[in-house]
Amino acid sequence: MGPRSPSAASSALLFLLLLGSSGFLQSYAVEVDIKDASNATCLYARWMMSFFIKYETNSSDYKNTTLNLSSSVTHNGSVCGNDTHAALLAVQFGEGHSWSINFTKTNETYQGDLITFTYNTNDTAVFPDAKRKGPVTIVVKDTMSPVQLNNVFVCHSIESFEAENVTQIFWNVTVQAFVQNGTIGEKESRCPADTPTSAPTVPPTVANITTASTTTLSPAPTTAPKPVENPDTGNYSLKIGNKTCLLATVGLQLNVSHDKPVLINVNPKTTSADGTCGNTTAMLKLNDGNSTLISFTFVVKNTSAGVPKFYLKEVNVTLLNRLNGSVISSADNNNFSKWDAFLGSSYMCRKEQTLEISDDIQIHTFNLWIQPFLVKANKFSTAEECFADSDLNFLIPIAVGMALGFLIILVFISYIIGRRKSRTGYQSV
Repeated sequence: MGPRSPSAASSALLFLLLLGSSGFLQSYAVEVDIKDASNATCLYARWMMSFFIKYETNSSDYKNTTLNLSSSVTHNGSVCGNDTHAALLAVQFGEGHSWSINFTKTNETYQGDLITFTYNTNDTAVFPDAKRKGPVTIVVKDTMSPVQLNNVFVCHSIESFEAENVTQIFWNVTVQAFVQNGTIGEKESRCPADTPTSAPTVPPTVANITTASTTTLSPAPTTAPKPVENPDTGNYSLKIGNKTCLLATVGLQLNVSHDKPVLINVNPKTTSADGTCGNTTAMLKLNDGNSTLISFTFVVKNTSAGVPKFYLKEVNVTLLNRLNGSVISSADNNNFSKWDAFLGSSYMCRKEQTLEISDDIQIHTFNLWIQPFLVKANKFSTAEECFADSDLNFLIPIAVGMALGFLIILVFISYIIGRRKSRTGYQSV
């Protein structure tokens, strides 16, 4: 449960404006107290988490879904651990889903090791048309730094792990492994992402499992919105081994609407790229490290002339907010047919474009240049430009040509007038 960067300041405003929107999903907080043979606490944790999963459907398409914790969670299989054996925190929820993390110990510290997440596509409420049926297991390495024994690890900031089409999201984490003498420590070890001024976390009342409590929020202050400048352009790429398989250059701006629109620029300096490359499908996933996850899915199609082209088919936006860590929103549109170009070339559009993800979420793109397939020598291939750019390219030579035409006409008229004047001067008297 290691930390990532804290949410941007705009996240709090976004939360206040969008609270209560039908697109937001409520996850539950989990509190687990594991006891040893003498009924003393040996492992304690309280946290919130959610999962963003991309899965294949019966029609061989791909869909995105969000899996949240249910109100009923068990912790079968959790063990205390000791000097020679790892501690294990394991929870089960919903229709056959489970999650666990093991902790290792040294003489002075403990830390998280492996996170194992299993989701069950037989859960038709979450995966209504999954092609693959049954449990799917994902294992990732935790990034939690070593914590002094008898200290409580606390991290309110959002953290996420991405692996095999699954993004695991955690926030409001409080955990202590290898609890000594059955007493939870009073000293905290904060994750770097939490601000130094964050209020200390009071150790909560020990209970096996509790659900999330409701939170009362103050209304957002009424202030005049400041104009938002165009976003900075970011450069993103994916690799297979040492070979680049996808290139993208784009500035991204989110337009989120509820009572009033909110514009949020994606900062390329804090945004990381992940995804997959394939022969007929490619996905670029962007994570700004605090509150926004965006994925673009490209596919290859055959044209009537038999020459394959690629195009943008699906875009998913997941908005996170760390204000009390209680809200996640996900919007998806898998019916796009944009940014198409012949396979082996790239697509370019310098002008602003708008992608309608849902009624409440839009993405504005600026200075776009994308090539999701057949990248050679780590460089973009010849670009096919969008219609808006083509119009500009056509207008410039037309304007220049018209100006030259008028100039030629003026020269010709001046020449005719000059000849007439010269003839008049040589007439006989």
